[in-house]
Amino acid sequence: MESETYHIPALLGASIAGLNIKPGGIYVDATFGGGGHSRAILDALGPEGRLFGFDRDTDALANAPADPRFTFVHSDFRYIPNFLRYHGVDKIDGILADLGVSFHHFDAADRGFSFRTDAPLDMRMNRNGDRSAAELVADYDKEDLERLIRAYTDLKRPGAIASAIIRAREKAPIETTGQLVEAVRGTLNPRAEKKDLAQVFQALRIEVNGEMDALRGLLEQSLKVLRPGGRLAVITYHSIEDRMVKNFIRSGNVAGEIDKDIFGNVSTPWKAVTRSPIVPDAAEVEANPRSRSAKLRVAELL
Repeated sequence: MESETYHIPALLGASIAGLNIKPGGIYVDATFGGGGHSRAILDALGPEGRLFGFDRDTDALANAPADPRFTFVHSDFRYIPNFLRYHGVDKIDGILADLGVSFHHFDAADRGFSFRTDAPLDMRMNRNGDRSAAELVADYDKEDLERLIRAYTDLKRPGAIASAIIRAREKAPIETTGQLVEAVRGTLNPRAEKKDLAQVFQALRIEVNGEMDALRGLLEQSLKVLRPGGRLAVITYHSIEDRMVKNFIRSGNVAGEIDKDIFGNVSTPWKAVTRSPIVPDAAEVEANPRSRSAKLRVAELL
């Protein structure tokens, strides 16, 4: 498997610069995927540096570089502290997370991430995960379906979409991506059908993989594993993720609850390295259109 076709890393130069890599430092690539970011980190490390690459999809293991400084960890990134302790590491110098779905997942029809090909409705990042998208669609009631569509998209009619899914599954199980598309098509804006379908699939993917809980866990665990001066660099792709990262950097908690000292200054364990998110320039978007919605935020632990 060629890592170049598995995924093209977004904001590669900006994210590596944001980490401010120390040659002898210890770093975590929380979303290893095709290994593009990891290879750039290894290029910046010296012989004493170490890098741990986390990914819950075993397919990513094929992209692991044959480098003694690199350790692949088959795990969700919310468990970083446990695996670092297992490898004898207490504190690290930086964490990079690219929250985008790898090209591999969209382009591998049998994984069921895309509405562009008819395939089993799966969407699990970890093939050994407990519940597929088909099982979720079969088990959730109307209120739960409406909740996740409302929470993870900006679609105008989440209730209508949820009701359409319920009506369709009463006639026959929704087991493929094509069946899901047919179930919801009548509730979507025909002039923006592909965009709306992408959002429906996004909502199910987020729910199936517990992506918001995983991101919350990563952010909270970063406070435990980074040493003072360590950097956190996160690339997000939709407003829900970006808002959570922004709130966490601003306040030290994912809810964004502000605590001020007696002088009215906001109390946070972070110094924002990027006051505004870094986004791809026109050249990167032209070369990699899937990077167009990427936003990078970087913070340093005080």
